[in-house]
Amino acid sequence: MSQSQIAVEFADAELELSVRTALDAVEAALRASVAADDEFVSVTARHLVEAGGKRFRPLLSVLAAHFGDPTTPELVPAAVVVEITHLATLYHDDVMDEAEVRRGTGSANARWGNSVAILTGDFLFSRASNLLADLGPEAVRIQARTFERLVVGQIHETVGPPEGADPVEHYLGVLADKTGSLIATAAEFGARFAGVDAALVADLCEFGEQIGIAFQISDDILDIASESAESGKTPGTDLREGVATLPILYARLGTDPTDARLRELVSRPIADDEELAETLQLLRRSDALVEARKTLQHYADAARALLVKLPDCPARDALETVVDLVVDRTG
Repeated sequence: MSQSQIAVEFADAELELSVRTALDAVEAALRASVAADDEFVSVTARHLVEAGGKRFRPLLSVLAAHFGDPTTPELVPAAVVVEITHLATLYHDDVMDEAEVRRGTGSANARWGNSVAILTGDFLFSRASNLLADLGPEAVRIQARTFERLVVGQIHETVGPPEGADPVEHYLGVLADKTGSLIATAAEFGARFAGVDAALVADLCEFGEQIGIAFQISDDILDIASESAESGKTPGTDLREGVATLPILYARLGTDPTDARLRELVSRPIADDEELAETLQLLRRSDALVEARKTLQHYADAARALLVKLPDCPARDALETVVDLVVDRTG
């Protein structure tokens, strides 16, 4: 497996071998799926694949399949569909955010321009659709509904909360659509194609959504709390780019007079590196970060509650470990 993949420690050796074998197959299929006859298109399409990534979505697909038959031939292409879809959204996100770095390397838009980045994302969506066609009409419907949520979430993030709306609730809704929906589909695909009972498929799908939201909140926290590029980007990237993540929203809503300077800093664009360092220092000891951690714990607990409904088996133990990792990675 790619060393950038999320490091789950397996208590069951047989499950570990099965999962690692499946993820190796997913990685190989992923790289094959982004290859094109045109060399330039191949270079741009494999740019983020080669940059690494946690492969969190394929991992959930594979683990969900272990509640049924994990040898089903549809598992690998289904996991690839989800990961390609995720990668395609990153190309588009970086254009919208004017990001210069992604996964520790130059973003596609910074390297080749916005038009090439957008078209590369479109190319990857087409490759995902091609794989979906072989997985049947129900898979196509599930993906279409997921893609609708991804787009709606992006629109809601772009336009911001309506007047009078709670900005935190609005943001959590964006996370559910932009991040939770695709991770939920990853779990649903793995379980569905493995022949898992419909009720368990629904539970695994909901687990995926809850842990997906938690995963994004943990990234929000890492962007502030980490001293190094643990989240795949330089700490403070969201702040520098003016992205109002959960800790920032909590800081803006604070009323403590001692946090007045912090509220002033997060209410406007960061001016320079000195202000960025000051803002990070203030956020790291703020109640806003405490509240963000509490919200992370809320979604992690919701995910754990869903696991109780699943059969007691090594795959469930591994999913519990995934929940722990999502929480513990923030320190």
